[in-house]
Amino acid sequence: MNKELLEALNILEKEKEISKETLFEAIENSLMTACKNHFGKADNITVQVDRETCDFLCYATKEIVATYDEVEDDVLQICIDDAVKISKKAVIGETINVEIKSKEFGRIATQNAKNVILQKIREEERSVVYNQFYEKEKDVVTGIVQRYSGRNISIDLGKADALLNESEQVKGEIFRPTERIKVYIVEVKNTPKGPKIMVSRTHPELVKRLFEAEVTEIKDGTVEIMSIAREAGSRTKLAVRTNNPNVDAVGACVGINGARVNAIVEELRGEKIDIVNWDENPGNFIQNALSPAKIVAVFADPDEKTAKVVVPDYQLSLAIGKEGQNARLAARLTGYKIDIKSETQAKDAEGFRYEDYMYDEEGDVYYEEDEYYEEDAAEEAVVEEVAEETEE
Repeated sequence: MNKELLEALNILEKEKEISKETLFEAIENSLMTACKNHFGKADNITVQVDRETCDFLCYATKEIVATYDEVEDDVLQICIDDAVKISKKAVIGETINVEIKSKEFGRIATQNAKNVILQKIREEERSVVYNQFYEKEKDVVTGIVQRYSGRNISIDLGKADALLNESEQVKGEIFRPTERIKVYIVEVKNTPKGPKIMVSRTHPELVKRLFEAEVTEIKDGTVEIMSIAREAGSRTKLAVRTNNPNVDAVGACVGINGARVNAIVEELRGEKIDIVNWDENPGNFIQNALSPAKIVAVFADPDEKTAKVVVPDYQLSLAIGKEGQNARLAARLTGYKIDIKSETQAKDAEGFRYEDYMYDEEGDVYYEEDEYYEEDAAEEAVVEEVAEETEE
């Protein structure tokens, strides 16, 4: 019987990840509960379980009295005549340990003891599961779609179920039961019914964690994700950098023939991902963030966190994006409030001067000379003329 008990404890420890010491304590507590139910009290009762053999011993420490008439409570006291039968060294006034036979317990006491053990196992099982998923909070896990509960989705994560609320679902995504999906664990709460796990498919960190898992250079720290802006289901912008001059941060994230980024796009059901280089110079960074639009000039104010951007006329709609999405994501990515104007709009603006927008690489403003922004004397004259007419 003891061998079977030990095997059962080993199986519980392995499958449920509940330590044997915890189970032994549960058995001791259950025997103590049984004694209390059987005798009405357990203040003087001790229970010991051998951790190696599973042998258990229950005994009551009783005071030795001279005669049966002096025994006021047979749970706490014992007559010397009975005490001598247990130990010949028994002395009146001292105590003696009297073994309790668990077979004498009644059915109710036995059932209560069983319930104590089962309750402890359930509590420990919930605690183990909670701790496992609490460690995974703010991380990505793979789950299996179980069922729809209203507009929410129940996700099987293995040892626990997670809830994907409607507010955390990407609009347009439809999942089938038994489908495997990746979700971001937003929060893990410990409740009386077990851990409550809230997951998301819209969180920007989901994209970040997917890149960390897919791109070796990000995992080992060679490439660092500096900021991320996401409109779930539509587009994400990612800013990356590296301190290794031999590594192309954007190229590492894209992968050979786009293999790495395509794997993430596929997991996100076709969501577009723009990967740009992060730059300490805010002007450079804003120019990168507005990709794929071409930029004529950028004036960035680091103190006010605002930026004025000039783009070629034919690039204005591309810079702003559909329903303003490109500009909106660029603003979130950089942390700057961005005001985009076409060259015509900028020249028509009161007091506009190109030189106000053009600084070298050491300044706060990005400016790169090419065929679109080279200023000769004639262009300067036109700009000044437009500015003077505007003032008049």
